[in-house]
Amino acid sequence: MRFTTDQLSIYLHDHLAGSTLGTELVRRTRQANEGTHYEAFLADLERQIREDRATLLDIMRRLDTGRDELKEALAWTGEKLGRLKFNGRLSGYAPLSRVVEFEVLTGAVHAKLNLWRALRELAPHHPRLDIGELEELIRRAEQQLAGLHEHHSQAAAEAFL
Repeated sequence: MRFTTDQLSIYLHDHLAGSTLGTELVRRTRQANEGTHYEAFLADLERQIREDRATLLDIMRRLDTGRDELKEALAWTGEKLGRLKFNGRLSGYAPLSRVVEFEVLTGAVHAKLNLWRALRELAPHHPRLDIGELEELIRRAEQQLAGLHEHHSQAAAEAFL
């Protein structure tokens, strides 16, 4: 099987930028939910997302793809700009904020799941990719999604009922 290293590098750089945004968003969401019943879930999710980002960086190192610091900086800035949204309050955190943040995190984890699945397809043809490692990352992303769906449902009920 042939693959283009340039296309793979671009793909990995895009996902690393996304992981930058996801890491910042989950950190902020956890901080905003300190003292709530969401805190423990978000703290564990933040730890896992940081670990997944470190794994992605390790995979990129093994594949010699380098890093695209501009994309990472733009993603970091994008997360900061994403804070400027109308949530029904002039300032502060609102129940609607939590609902939207869970939705964005769900999208980010779903994209990460697709990354791990794509790399698993490539793994039999690339000696620097570990199928077992990728299977574990897929399983973990699926668990993260299940937790996000559960907590999103709770947040929506609190915000809208």
